[in-house]
Amino acid sequence: MLQLDNAEVRYPESVALQQINLKIEQGEKIALIGRSGSGKSTLLRLIYERLPDGTALIPQDDGLVMNLSVFHNVYMGRLSEHPAWYNLLNLMRPFAARVSEVGAILDKIRLADKCFEPVAQLSGGQRQRTAIARSLYQGGSLLLADEPVSALDEHQSRHILTTLTQQFPTMVIALHDTTLALDYCDRIIGLEAGKIVLDAASETISADELVHLYGGE
Repeated sequence: MLQLDNAEVRYPESVALQQINLKIEQGEKIALIGRSGSGKSTLLRLIYERLPDGTALIPQDDGLVMNLSVFHNVYMGRLSEHPAWYNLLNLMRPFAARVSEVGAILDKIRLADKCFEPVAQLSGGQRQRTAIARSLYQGGSLLLADEPVSALDEHQSRHILTTLTQQFPTMVIALHDTTLALDYCDRIIGLEAGKIVLDAASETISADELVHLYGGE
């Protein structure tokens, strides 16, 4: 699916990633673990640049339009499927078919009652679920997600991760919760100072070892 050979990302004042050798196979569920600033977000962006087609992205900042409703933010996942005139009409008066589609997704993540509320009025966790709903509506063969459940409690997090793993055949997801990483991913990649320092099957490593290495962030 994707292979990175000695890849690096440099900025004028720093090196964000270096000596990255990584092969991602179709069907893998990969967790990225590491302290803040270790390179997780940069690696996700690099993968997205290499595989933009058929890839759903959940960025850490959610990428939502605050003055638009939950419905319109989720609908953005499929903007490219329709002509501009259709999208404009749907913005002013949503089509029933699109409302039904988005409503079904929101129901999956228990946010259906917020469908037409402005995102600006939502809590942090509800905004995070809106971004997740957008990725589910977009679909694709690969999901790249940057801390997608950081604002959710454990019960909500597990529900969301179960939903994502059921829909997306392949996932690369940055997680701060090492237990969730081990429970929902079959491969763990640890990053430190822009380098991969761990690449192991989840069944071969414990949560305690990950917390010790990466501080559980």
